[in-house]
Amino acid sequence: MNTTEQYKQNKHPLDVIDDVYEYAEDELTFEEIEERAGGGEWERLKWAGMYAQKQEGYFMIRTKVPGGKLTPEQAEVIGEVTDDLAVAPEEYGGEEQNELWGDAYLDITTRQDIQKHWIRIEDVPEMWDRYDEVGLTTVQGCGDGARNVLGCPAAGLDDHECFNAQPVIDAVSDYFTGNREYANLPRKFKMTITGCAHDCAQSQINDIGLVPAKKEIDGEYLYGFHARVGGGLSDGPRMGSELDAFIRPEDAVEFCRAVAQTFKEIGDRNNRGVCRMRYLVQQLGPEKFEEAIRDRCTIDLPDAGENLTVGYKGDHVGVHDQKQDGLQYVGFNVIAGRMGGDEFAEAARAAKKYGTDEASVRLATDQNFLITHIPEENVDDLLAEPFAEDYQPDPGPFSRGAVGCTGNEFCNYAIIETKKRTKRWARELDDRINTPDDLDVVRMHMSGCSASCAQPQIADIGFRGETVKLEDENSPNEEGDNLVEGMDFGLGGSLGEDNEFLDWIEHAVPADAVIPALERLFDAYADEKYDDEQFYAWCRRVDNERLRSIMQQADAPVAGGVAHGD
Repeated sequence: MNTTEQYKQNKHPLDVIDDVYEYAEDELTFEEIEERAGGGEWERLKWAGMYAQKQEGYFMIRTKVPGGKLTPEQAEVIGEVTDDLAVAPEEYGGEEQNELWGDAYLDITTRQDIQKHWIRIEDVPEMWDRYDEVGLTTVQGCGDGARNVLGCPAAGLDDHECFNAQPVIDAVSDYFTGNREYANLPRKFKMTITGCAHDCAQSQINDIGLVPAKKEIDGEYLYGFHARVGGGLSDGPRMGSELDAFIRPEDAVEFCRAVAQTFKEIGDRNNRGVCRMRYLVQQLGPEKFEEAIRDRCTIDLPDAGENLTVGYKGDHVGVHDQKQDGLQYVGFNVIAGRMGGDEFAEAARAAKKYGTDEASVRLATDQNFLITHIPEENVDDLLAEPFAEDYQPDPGPFSRGAVGCTGNEFCNYAIIETKKRTKRWARELDDRINTPDDLDVVRMHMSGCSASCAQPQIADIGFRGETVKLEDENSPNEEGDNLVEGMDFGLGGSLGEDNEFLDWIEHAVPADAVIPALERLFDAYADEKYDDEQFYAWCRRVDNERLRSIMQQADAPVAGGVAHGD
């Protein structure tokens, strides 16, 4: 049993939530909390949605938003709490600590969560009290249990939706949140549920992915779900395996419970490096894993029916018609997901001002957000609001697809800075590269380490932080040790019917060399693409050796047109 597992067995992780109030009242330091609680309290605090920042004395806190759907009132509280409490102290620069965002900002994550930094333990109860008033929670935002349940951010709005799965998302989230029986699993447990035919909730890279299907039962066609299991990224990425099962919407909670029970009983609790559910599915094989689920499920699961997923979209930036007559939703572009708390609160107030009573703020898996139920005649006024100036819904392709993890600004694991670099690079690339007219989005994802929080493996262009030693000893960095920030450089990832993880083309590339390399790649792509061939498809068609040569020099050889891979 590993150390973390021992901590979880010594004290149920959910018990830490009550203890936080005591720690806050006594204004305990990090050391005093660990001394009072015994070993492992830092691990257990994750079940309260709290991660210790690398700056001692401060936390990152993650707010769960099932399906990414917020009422304007909830979004306003999130923004106001951020503005009031997520404030850097003077010793870390205060309002000047971040030249791009200032202070009191929040991050929209790839799992439709909200993260805030610079939170003190003594301020957590106030945050929770304000959250309780509008039905928000941070419980199990982190830790080895059910994380936030993903969904399509346009649920109930788009014509390409087979049915609205948001009620199912809410039911599954309600079942697992605070459920002591399933809050102590071998590792984190990630679910996504969608009725959208375009699978923008990323079923292929989650532990459970429920996607729309239909099946004739007793002479009647019923809508429900097909299931994919065992997907995930980080080290050892794996696409989810499809099960031969049809899940009625009313049975989704029980199905997800049975999967969690299977993982709980036979998942590896010894080696945290290989105890994610995808390794269990790989070890048993999808058929035996399905048998294990059926053995633990209290309902009969019919065999699979007709799959209704037709591709992958994953993007809702822009002004879009809703299926409700006369209404539109607007997808705002937030590069790397970071924006001011005051801006987010303003967006919430604008949703109330310009939208109908059904207006909402939705978080997307590409770190952008939507405002829904806007009468067509109000859209221009919404876009003229001050908050919208930096987040307009008509960005360049690199800005539109830019995703960045927390990076070494706050994260103990990240090797490189990511948020500021992602925003600067996206805008510079939009200015410097003339992409083909049919290329609306270039998915460029930057992770500070191999943990894949920014999902680089499914991007057109993926980066993974590394330290690079310069060969020229006469040009050291400021510390004089000849080491600079760099990254592994990957190309050709995507989800959907042609899903494939990218290939890591180059390793330990100095950061300064990346933009020139991308310019050369896109010049070659523009010259050689087939008709409407997307960038990721071109990268797969071209031999990796040639991709490397294009990145390294301007006068690269002619394309070989061979299969993806070395």
